Amino acid sequence: MANVNEMVDPRVEVEPMGYIHPDVPPTTEKQNVFHAGHTDPDGGYTSTDKEFEKTTTYVGEGEVDDANLKDDSDDEDDALDPFVPFKDLPEEKHYIVTIRAMLVGVVCGALVNASNIYLGLKTGWTFTANLFGAIVGFAVLKGLARALPKSFPILGGDFGPRENNIVQTAATAAGGLSSVFISGIPALYQLKLLSDNPRDDFPRLITLTIVGGYFGFLMSTPLRKFFIIYVARELRLIFPTPSATAMTIRSMHMAATGEKIAQLKMKALSAAFSGALILRVVSQYAVGILWDWHFFTWFFIWGNYNNWAINIENWGWMLEWTPAFIGAGMLVGLNTAISFYAGSILAWAIIGPALVHYNIAFGEQVMPGDPKWDGYVSFAGLSGQWSTKDTPSPRYWLVWPGVLLMIVVSFVELFLQYKVFIYASKAIYRASCAGINDALQHFGKHSAYLQRKGQTKSEDLVEDFAEDKDLVKWWMWFPMLIVVIILTCVVMGVQFEMPVGMSILAIFLAFFFSLLAVQCVGVTDITPLTAASKASQIVLGGATKGENWATEHAQRLNLLGGSLASIGANQASDLVSDFRVGFLLKTSPKQQWIAQGLGTIVAVFLAPALFILFAKAYPCILDIESADNCPFGAPSVSAWRAVAVAMTDPEFPVPTSAGIFAIVFSIFGAIMIVIRHYAYRGKWEKYRVYHPNMMCIGLAFTLPQTVYGLAMVMGALPCYFWAKRSPKSFDIFGYAIAAGLIAGEGIGGVVNAIFQIAGISGSQYGTNVACPADSC
Repeated sequence: MANVNEMVDPRVEVEPMGYIHPDVPPTTEKQNVFHAGHTDPDGGYTSTDKEFEKTTTYVGEGEVDDANLKDDSDDEDDALDPFVPFKDLPEEKHYIVTIRAMLVGVVCGALVNASNIYLGLKTGWTFTANLFGAIVGFAVLKGLARALPKSFPILGGDFGPRENNIVQTAATAAGGLSSVFISGIPALYQLKLLSDNPRDDFPRLITLTIVGGYFGFLMSTPLRKFFIIYVARELRLIFPTPSATAMTIRSMHMAATGEKIAQLKMKALSAAFSGALILRVVSQYAVGILWDWHFFTWFFIWGNYNNWAINIENWGWMLEWTPAFIGAGMLVGLNTAISFYAGSILAWAIIGPALVHYNIAFGEQVMPGDPKWDGYVSFAGLSGQWSTKDTPSPRYWLVWPGVLLMIVVSFVELFLQYKVFIYASKAIYRASCAGINDALQHFGKHSAYLQRKGQTKSEDLVEDFAEDKDLVKWWMWFPMLIVVIILTCVVMGVQFEMPVGMSILAIFLAFFFSLLAVQCVGVTDITPLTAASKASQIVLGGATKGENWATEHAQRLNLLGGSLASIGANQASDLVSDFRVGFLLKTSPKQQWIAQGLGTIVAVFLAPALFILFAKAYPCILDIESADNCPFGAPSVSAWRAVAVAMTDPEFPVPTSAGIFAIVFSIFGAIMIVIRHYAYRGKWEKYRVYHPNMMCIGLAFTLPQTVYGLAMVMGALPCYFWAKRSPKSFDIFGYAIAAGLIAGEGIGGVVNAIFQIAGISGSQYGTNVACPADSC
C-alpha cells in the first residue's frame, strides 16, 4: 500500500531498517526486513507495503552492508547481491501479458484507487497496490490454474512468478493517479477556479490525467536503464518495497510451503476486508454507537448538560473505530503512529487551547439558541470570519505551521541526500559522454576524451538479464513522449488558459522532480511528493508574479502546474519501482511496459470518475464554506490551497503570530532531521527508532480530527508485541490483515457515497444517538 498523498505523497521520515518490525531492535542475523514506507504525498504520508524476507542485510540510510555480501561461494554472493536477479525461478511461457493477468491486476488496482480517493480525502494518506496485487493475483490465478485445464481459454494454464509480476504491475498502474484528486484538483474547486459542478469538467479532468499520466509513464521508460541498470550499484538503489514485492512473489511460487503461506495471507486479507467493509457501511446508520465513541459527550449528558466534559469534546477528542488507520498503524510501526498522535496532542490539546485562551484564535458556537448545548463550540472553522488573518480559527492558524514544517522537512531530507545527487550528476555526465561517443562511432568518428569520460567501472555495472528483443526501444517511447508533451501544451492552453511557457515549465519540473523522486525511492523508499508539489507551486508562483495576472488566474495556473508536476513524479517513481520488481524476477521489460501502459488507461478514467462520485455525494469537499462540518478533513487540499494563496494573494493571508511560530517550528523540525541523520551513529544507532517523525507531526497540525493518530496507535501497539514475540506469525498475517482493513474501509466508503447519492444513506435513515448535539 504507499504511494499509508502524499498514503498521504501518502507514500516522510520512515527509515528503511534491517529490523523485524520498525520498532523491534535489530538482530545480528543476515536477513533483510524491508520496512516499506513510501511516499509522503502532499501533506500526508504514503506508506507502502512491507514484507519480511531473508536476503541481504539492509542498513539504515539506504546502504548495503558490503561486509555481509562477502562469501566464499560465488553462488552465495549472487544470492546475497541485491543487484543480481533471482536465479532459481521456474521457466514460463514467452508471452505473459495475458488477459487474465491484466483483468485481475486492474481489478486490484481499481479497488486500491477507490480506497485511496476515500482515505486521501479524509486524511491525505494513500497506499499503493503492489503487494496487494501480488498476493491477490497469486491467490486467484494460482487457484484457477490448478482447477482449470491448460486448454481452457483465457483462464487456464500454468501461472508463474513473472505473470504474477504482470498482475502486480497492472495493479500498480491502475491504482495510480489518485493523489492529485485528493490535493490539487479539490483545491481548485474550493477556490472556485473551475466550474461549479465537477461533472461539467469531467472531459477536462480526463484529458489532464491522460497527458499527466502518460507523460509520467513514457518518461519512466528510459529511467529503467539509468536507475535499475546503469547507476543502481553505484548509488545503492535498493528500492526496498519493490524488492520486498519481488521476494514475496518468488517465495509464493517456489515451494508448496510458499503456496500454503499465500493461502493463509489471502484468507486473513479477505476476512479483514469483509469485516472492515461491513462495519463501514453498517456504521453509517448508527455512527455514535458503531463508529465514533464520544466519551466526553456522554459524560456531559450524564452530568445533566452542565460539566467540564464539553470543553474536551469541543477539541475533537474521541475514539473512532476506523479499520483503515488501525491497519495503517500495523504497517508503519509505533514510532510513526506515536509521532502522528503526539502532533495531534501538541496542536489540539496544547497550542490550540492556548491560542483561544489568549484571544489569538476564536471558536464558533455550534448550536446557538439551544441552552443545553450553549458550551458546544467548533474550533475547526475554515470559512467566513474564521479564515482571516485577523480573526482566525485555531484550525486556520495551525495549518500554516503544519504546511511550512512539512515543506521544510521534505527539502531538508532531499538536501541531506546530496551525495546521491552528486553521484547521479556524475553518472548522467558519464552516460552522456558514452552516448555521444557511440553516436560518433556510428558515423565513423571517434573521441578519446568522450570514450574515457564515458567509461564505467566494471565493479559498478549491473548486468541486465534482458535480451535485446525484450528491451523497450527508443522509437517505441520517444515519439510518443514528444506527442504527449505537445498535447499537454494544447490541453493546458485550450482548456485551462495556461500559456505554453508555463506548460513547458510545469513539464520540466515534472521531469526534474521525477529524477529526484526515483532516487529517493531507490535509497530511502520515500517518494518526496510534498517537496515536489510544493516546490513546483513556489516556482510557478514566482513565474506568475511579474505577469500582472488576476489573482484567480494565477492561482489556477499555480495549482494546475503543481498537479502536472506531482502526477509526473508520482507516476514515474511508481513505474520505475515496478521495473525493479521485474528486474529481480527476470520479467521482460517490454511486456512489463505494455502492462503499465494498459493499466494506466484504467487509472486515467477511474480516478476522475471516483472523484466526481465523492464530490456529488459530499459537496462539502469542494466548498470551503461547508468545510467546517464536512466528514472529509482533506488536509492535502488545505495544504495545496494554502500554498497557492500564499504565493498569489496580494495580501499575505497568514496571521503574524502563526507566521512567526511557523518559521521557528520549521527551523526546529529541520534541526531534528539533521540530528536523525547524523547523531545516531555507532552505539547510538539503536536509539534512532525513538526519534520523532516530524512529517507526521506537521500533518497532524493540518488535520483537526485527532482520531486517526489514536487509531494508528491502536494498530501499532499490539503489532509491536506481536512482531517481537512471534515474527514469523506477524510476517504471514500482519500485512495481509492491515491491507484488508485499509482496502475494506476504502471500498466501504465508496459504497456509502453511492448510498448517499441514492438517498438511502445513514444521513436519511440513520440515528445520531450518542453524538454531540445529535449530530455526527
